[in-house]
Amino acid sequence: MIQLTLDEVAELAPGQLQVAPGASRVTGLQTDSRRVAHGDLFVAVRGGVEYVEDALAHGAAAALVPGDAHAALAALAGRVRERSGARFVAITGSMGKTSTKDILSAICSPQRRTVAAERSYNAEIGVPLTIGRVGPDTELCILELAMRGFGQIAELCSFARPHVGVITNIGPVHLEKVGDLEGVARAKGELVAALPPGGTAVVPSDFAVGRADLEIVRIGEDVRLVSFEPPTLVTSLGVVEVGFTARHLAENALTALATAHALGLEAPERLRVEFAEWRNQELPLPGGGVLVNDAWNANPVSVRAALAHLVALADGRRTVAVLGEMAELGAYTEEGHSEVRRAVRELGIDEVIAIGPHARAYGGRWAADRDEALTVLDELLRPGDCVLVKGARILGLEHIAEALTSVRA
Repeated sequence: MIQLTLDEVAELAPGQLQVAPGASRVTGLQTDSRRVAHGDLFVAVRGGVEYVEDALAHGAAAALVPGDAHAALAALAGRVRERSGARFVAITGSMGKTSTKDILSAICSPQRRTVAAERSYNAEIGVPLTIGRVGPDTELCILELAMRGFGQIAELCSFARPHVGVITNIGPVHLEKVGDLEGVARAKGELVAALPPGGTAVVPSDFAVGRADLEIVRIGEDVRLVSFEPPTLVTSLGVVEVGFTARHLAENALTALATAHALGLEAPERLRVEFAEWRNQELPLPGGGVLVNDAWNANPVSVRAALAHLVALADGRRTVAVLGEMAELGAYTEEGHSEVRRAVRELGIDEVIAIGPHARAYGGRWAADRDEALTVLDELLRPGDCVLVKGARILGLEHIAEALTSVRA
């Protein structure tokens, strides 16, 4: 991290500051005492006050118990951002923002000294922690920005100040907070509104941008997906050999390639990506079967895409979809779950295990929770089956995927 003095820390983030003997500055930012390295500033969030002594014992230069944790992290990250000469890219969207971030990082890291968000570090704590990894020699920082309602992206941008804003897509997510798809577009559009004059917006072809002082790159128009026959991805920017097979990942890769091109970087001949956990993971099952662990979250569009990938991956083998209900759909809840039922039928999924009250709409076998679903799976699964696990984050369906691979490996 770009160093901050402890006097600056005290000025930026009021609270109780406990300083290690001899320390005068901090060289890193952490909220988890287990990750503290020598010279870090440990910021106690939620119940973190209980771990102040542990953080200091691990070598923290100081530990801060702030009056307002989110404001403190934003102020500290903002000062680091202010002193950085790196280019900052921020990615948001209803679906695929983490995968797009992972792909973009894989493209950029061999060409620029790059810091990219870990996992889904995309909100009031995660974004400052990512900026807290930016050093004096960092050339590029890739952020992921979450949206739970109006104003959140604008608030994150107030201290992240991105040069490039990327919107992957607009879909039925967080509708209980923003009402409808127009509300989703408005909330995501806060990123475009925050860009500086001369900045770059990478957006879907139909996304309205009301600014003439930006460079606009429209996915599907300015940059196009020509064909995708795994492992060969052909775009209007060139041909890339990729290590994934899902069509929706090809679309995310197109957005990442367009962003890299806007940054002046070259498209690689071969692209290998380490995706964040619980997203697009393909793991072997007995008898030649495959488990697609995409348990991080779900909405009607992403579920249909995952089901289509399951069918293509199975290539005639039996398909089993373990589908949890979807959350935060608001007034769209009933219709959204009906869309998944139609996708299940249209794609010819052989077996469905539906988890949660709203998931009854999917048909198939119903389970109240993940433990009951595992009981059903024990009776249902056969060697060679291809299985998808996907549902709302709150259900924790990654435990089903972990149980299947650990027991049946």
